[in-house]
Amino acid sequence: MTGTDVHKEAEDSGPGGYAAARLRLLTEGTRSGPPRRAALASLTDDWLTGLFDAAAAAAGGPRGISLVAVGGYGRGELSPRSDLDLLLLHEGGDPGAVAALADRLWYPVWDLGLALDHSVRTPAEARRTAADDLKAQLGLLDARHLAGDSALTAALRTAVLADWRNQAPRRLPELRELCAERAERQGELQYLLEPDLKEARGGLRDATALRAVAASWLADAPREGLADARRRLLDVRDALHLTTGRATDRLSLQEQDQVAAELGLLDADTLLRQVYESARVISYAGDVTWREVGRVLRARAVRPRLRAMLGGGRPAPERSPLAEGVVEQDGEVVLARTARPERDPVLPLRAAAAAAQAGLPLSLHAVRRMAATVRPLATPWPAEAREQLVTLLGSGRPTVEVWEALEAEGLVSGLLPDWERVRCRPQRNAVHVWTVDRHLIETAVRASAFTRRVSRPDLLLVAALLHDIGKGWPGDHSVAGEIIARDVAARIGFDRADTHVLATLVRHHLLLVETATRRDLEDPATVHSVARVVGTHSTLELLHALTEADALATGPAAWSTWRGSLVADLVRRVSAALAGDHPDEPEPGAPGAEHERLAVEAFRTGGPVLSLRPQTEPPARPEPDGEGGSGTAEPEPLGVELVVAVPDQPGVLPCVAGVLAVHRLTVRTAELRALELPAGVDEGSVLLLNWRVAAEYGSLPQAARLRADLVRALDGSLDVASRLAERDAAYPRRRGVVAPPPRVTVAPAASRHATVIEVRAQDAPGLLFRIGQALEDAKVRVRSAHVSTLGANAVDAFYVTGPAGAPLPPEEAATVARRLEDTLRART
Repeated sequence: MTGTDVHKEAEDSGPGGYAAARLRLLTEGTRSGPPRRAALASLTDDWLTGLFDAAAAAAGGPRGISLVAVGGYGRGELSPRSDLDLLLLHEGGDPGAVAALADRLWYPVWDLGLALDHSVRTPAEARRTAADDLKAQLGLLDARHLAGDSALTAALRTAVLADWRNQAPRRLPELRELCAERAERQGELQYLLEPDLKEARGGLRDATALRAVAASWLADAPREGLADARRRLLDVRDALHLTTGRATDRLSLQEQDQVAAELGLLDADTLLRQVYESARVISYAGDVTWREVGRVLRARAVRPRLRAMLGGGRPAPERSPLAEGVVEQDGEVVLARTARPERDPVLPLRAAAAAAQAGLPLSLHAVRRMAATVRPLATPWPAEAREQLVTLLGSGRPTVEVWEALEAEGLVSGLLPDWERVRCRPQRNAVHVWTVDRHLIETAVRASAFTRRVSRPDLLLVAALLHDIGKGWPGDHSVAGEIIARDVAARIGFDRADTHVLATLVRHHLLLVETATRRDLEDPATVHSVARVVGTHSTLELLHALTEADALATGPAAWSTWRGSLVADLVRRVSAALAGDHPDEPEPGAPGAEHERLAVEAFRTGGPVLSLRPQTEPPARPEPDGEGGSGTAEPEPLGVELVVAVPDQPGVLPCVAGVLAVHRLTVRTAELRALELPAGVDEGSVLLLNWRVAAEYGSLPQAARLRADLVRALDGSLDVASRLAERDAAYPRRRGVVAPPPRVTVAPAASRHATVIEVRAQDAPGLLFRIGQALEDAKVRVRSAHVSTLGANAVDAFYVTGPAGAPLPPEEAATVARRLEDTLRART
């Protein structure tokens, strides 16, 4: 039967005909989705129009009255069990006649068992109700004329939209609060195993809220994909109504297979994945839209004052630099005017890391521009790309919002193709509260709090990101994950040893908790079996931190004090099994000819000598040349190798580190050692500092300028501390990442010749200067130093002695470490 036939049947047979035509429409296999919803709305329109006309004729044809569809019915979207939202609008005539007309409309609807949400109001009453009730106002924004006086309906629509736009500065914050409260109650649709398609965050209510924001003319949602996402959720709700026969919006577990079959989908997991993807689009559009609303409202609030101050002029928005090619503007991270994504493949990761560190969202325009123009990274990745990924993963809670922005525009799958298999993948396990991909990010967030516990925070964070990556493949996800982890680690530029550690962590990320809770820890065989797998203390501490982060990111039921104590006990036993002689301070190799020349020159001149040499990293394999062939990619810059030779004297480390910080140079690695002069040269010692540095943004300073400032710092005429304090005051701290506090420890028996003090802290401008100054104040001599910056984490080891050149007594070493930690915490 055609749509015309259905309408004819409804017209010929009255209410019974409408019911039969409705049933036929809902059971037609050829109709589904938007066509069926529109056809059902049209069929209902015709029936209600007939009821209205008959009722109006029986009442003598009153004027100034109309029947209006509002809410979802007003939008022409009727699901099988949707309410009919109706307003009988009148100009205030005979109340008895209006009531009689209403009865002739409502009772036939109730007689058919249809849910009805109805009201009878004058235009003035409707506007007053809308002013008092935000939900009523939202329903009226979709008002659609059905029958009666169309001019009356049009006048109401015009007035309601005008009211909404005039009241938007007050009402939109109310709407945002309403959405937030609903999300708090119902949770996030994109992660729930039994989601409410309408009320949960990212559901149909939020899609309606975005329509209301657009109607205010203050802001608009990103349109790409939004209509399709909303349509898919409506399709799922239609199928849910048909399979259950009830007006429900909750997609229960026992109904998911039937709903999937109704929609022609493979299985319930495919259904949930579509629901999650749709919810993710709507949630992201909501985040972007509400930020824009806030920005517009703030601008409106301050504009009159600014105009008065500037005599009517319009100030340009402030742009504060965050990283190379990345700036902050109006509370968002945007691209600098000089940024060229098509020439800078690291830019997406650099921008994302800067945004997460600053605790700011990535601009939608910036993300879309990068997604459209950035070229793929070379394989393996350049060192900067790997460092920026680690910085992003280690930024704590802000990482989630930034990662979602990258995912929304396909940048994550472009960087890590294996991510696509876990994206929006449900986990049918009551212990898990997240999808696989969100669980991986949550694990990285949790792991960021444990970076002070491990010597390789970069490996911990990347392992957190990859530990469940195998869940997109058949079989044991740990086994599949190990293979993927090896491939990903090599692609992003880890060497063979680090790749092996990452693969071990992914393959055995459940080892500690399963062994601790299922095996006898008193049995030496249990302990030795774990020790054989982990192999080293470093891997053990990484696995311990990953185990806890994984459990905490799973859900409240996955971790407890009891489980934590069992795992900690197992780790202590395995650590004892692995214990042996601690490695002594690494003996440096013989100095190269260039370093020896610099040391001799520094001793003879009595002042510092510098050497700057750019470092590059050639790509490991040819890159496509854009013409379908194979070309050779340009070498990737690693930074600059800076070698400084200075006659041995107090204060060298803080002076050099301070001068580098003043010139905005970021220290990636550093080595300090005392170098005895070769035979034939006067007896003496020179400190040789070998740095790998990079400019925060802009170009590198000239070596002559660095040397001049270093001379001034050594003789006391350049107050480095004051210069750094002035810069900090000029750039107040943002609300960014809340890093775990610094941790300073003494490594017992790590060296026979010196006391080893280990520092693990959030990297920041001037950090190494403050450490060096604190050690100088403690009157200890730095025999050698080994400094690494891994993402946003500084992992440093300082071999120190007392004035006589001997290791510090244990009590004094502990005091030095405690005072250094207090100094660093005071700056956190």
